[in-house]
Amino acid sequence: MKIGVLGTGRIVQSVTKTLQKMEGIECYAIASRTKERAKEAAAEYGYEKAYGSYEELVADAGVELVYIATPHSRHYEDMKLCIQHKKPVLCEKAFTMNSAQAKEIQELAREAGVFVAEAIWTRYMPSRQLIGQVLDSGIIGKVSVLTANLSYTIYDKERIVTPELAGGALLDVGVYGINFAMMHFGEEIERIETSVQFTETGVDGMESITLFYKNGRMAVLTHGIYGRSDRKGIFYGEKGYIVVENINNPQSISVYDAGDKLLQRIDVPEQISGYEYQFEECRRAISDGISESKSMPLADSVKVMQVMDAVRKKWGLVYPQEKRD
Repeated sequence: MKIGVLGTGRIVQSVTKTLQKMEGIECYAIASRTKERAKEAAAEYGYEKAYGSYEELVADAGVELVYIATPHSRHYEDMKLCIQHKKPVLCEKAFTMNSAQAKEIQELAREAGVFVAEAIWTRYMPSRQLIGQVLDSGIIGKVSVLTANLSYTIYDKERIVTPELAGGALLDVGVYGINFAMMHFGEEIERIETSVQFTETGVDGMESITLFYKNGRMAVLTHGIYGRSDRKGIFYGEKGYIVVENINNPQSISVYDAGDKLLQRIDVPEQISGYEYQFEECRRAISDGISESKSMPLADSVKVMQVMDAVRKKWGLVYPQEKRD
């Protein structure tokens, strides 16, 4: 499968290194907003073709899957462009700026019969099933609460603090905490409570989000852009607790009893980087004529965006593009 990439940011380098180690995948084309930058990226990352516009890349008949790695603020229009040209899409998280955009992409993709999926890599990883199996085993009894955190020192990055780029902690790292909760506790959320610390530019720099579920469970999530957190996800049960190391790319699952004794440790299978799982699922789905991802169907992407919309509404955070709409 020939991959075409929109965008030349840092994540493209990491993803490309993974793609180059995968069988059945070819790093075919890359596009930037200027021909010069596209040529530089193609030479640096190892792509056969370089395009100075996104329109040129999606018009290339050789491209079989478009990976979108542009800022959050561009995802909606870039996916629309791909759908118009009947190009299958794997779009980086956060899927869009808001749920209205996500819903429209869902409808357009279905109408056109084009494969579209969100590249939230934790949804595709084997760790998702491993965590689920431990929870379902009942080893820690009835689970009532999960906590999860994800924070990095990224406040100096333009895309993170710029409102016009839909910056802030929520869409960049908060999306992982919300997905972690929804993967393991489900979507039946009764209410949301949240608090936020804004940056000088007016986007969210640190936040706490509590999801209250209809079945009585609670998920407490914290995200930020100022410091490196331990990135743990923890499930609290009647008989003990489960610790997931790094909700952004789980490495291990440790089970403890009520006396803090380690009962079980499961290491996640060795991987190239973790990015391979989403590309492999896309490759199989497109080859089999399946129009949506099983690991991250479009309805789930819409639901995650709805939760983030509800959080931002409580904060009063509106991106400049939304004010113009």
